[in-house]
Amino acid sequence: MTSFKPEVLDSLSLPHEVVSAVREIGEGKGKQDIFKERAPEVLENLRQIAIIESTESSNRLEGITLPRTVLERLVRGDDEPQPTNRSEGEVAGYRYVLGLIHERHGFMDFTTSLVLQLHRDLFKFTGGGNIGDWKKTDNVISERRPDGTTFLRFTPTAAWKTPEAMARLHRDFASAADTNVDPLILIALYILDFLCIHPFSDGNGRMVRLLTVLLLYREDYEVARYVSLERLIERTKASYYETLYSSSQGWHESRHDPVPWVAYFLSVIRAAYEEFGRNVGDLKDGRGVKTQLVLQAIAQTVGDFSISELHDRCPSVGWDMVRHVLRNERASGRLQSIGKGRGARWRKIVNEVASQKTG
Repeated sequence: MTSFKPEVLDSLSLPHEVVSAVREIGEGKGKQDIFKERAPEVLENLRQIAIIESTESSNRLEGITLPRTVLERLVRGDDEPQPTNRSEGEVAGYRYVLGLIHERHGFMDFTTSLVLQLHRDLFKFTGGGNIGDWKKTDNVISERRPDGTTFLRFTPTAAWKTPEAMARLHRDFASAADTNVDPLILIALYILDFLCIHPFSDGNGRMVRLLTVLLLYREDYEVARYVSLERLIERTKASYYETLYSSSQGWHESRHDPVPWVAYFLSVIRAAYEEFGRNVGDLKDGRGVKTQLVLQAIAQTVGDFSISELHDRCPSVGWDMVRHVLRNERASGRLQSIGKGRGARWRKIVNEVASQKTG
């Protein structure tokens, strides 16, 4: 009843695209230290943006949304979540656990006790029943279709079997480390089995995305510090759900095919490293880096923004440089200012010619 059983693990037939993805991810991993030395200011800017985007996307996948300005202030710690606002508590909890993983991953033993602790921390600002404990009642994974009908996608492990199922999953995952299967494949299989067990009454999706970041860190893949995996998953959520559905069929009898999910999972990690390389690899040390930091922050900003909000996204850049870039972008016709003085907002101007070509 896990993907680590010999009849499943030994029969894995990995297509060329999976093998190629593993190789390309390895190449990206090899550039991490070079990038750290080359452009530390760029990395710090990417880190702060990734935390905001990861928190926003992971919660939005669960239907939890907040105005961007409120979310950013919660993520930066400028505001405390309102006790009566559950959405704010959910966002603050995700940011808290993600921060723990970024800062303390090297001291975390990957045990079921750790998983329970992180689940408890995820809900530290909201509380509720079964927090930091396995589910007490059975759950199902269903989908509401546009016509209002409900489709049963998967029936997870029964509640009474969940403690032993999670204990076995962790034992099998640890034992598989001694095989010749690439760690990235093993991480993908752990995530698949976790979602098939669906061990919590609430927060399974957010937990599995947090655990993905932790497991990648344990194998020295640091890309999730600088690129939001959650944002990439949100952008490809149709494939996310489709491959999970495909690979979960027959899971209870160990007759499932993990390959569709493994291929999707690796495609997300590969896309993250490709984005990481674009954001850092094309920049040169010295003159021009700070301008590029501001331009990156503008490109990744959604909707109108103030100069203060822009500066928060690239804190290593001085105020005068931020103003200088804004003026240049306005003069070039890529930005327009709305209002004057301290309350002024900035808006990106859509290239109408380009829009017509792509429309």
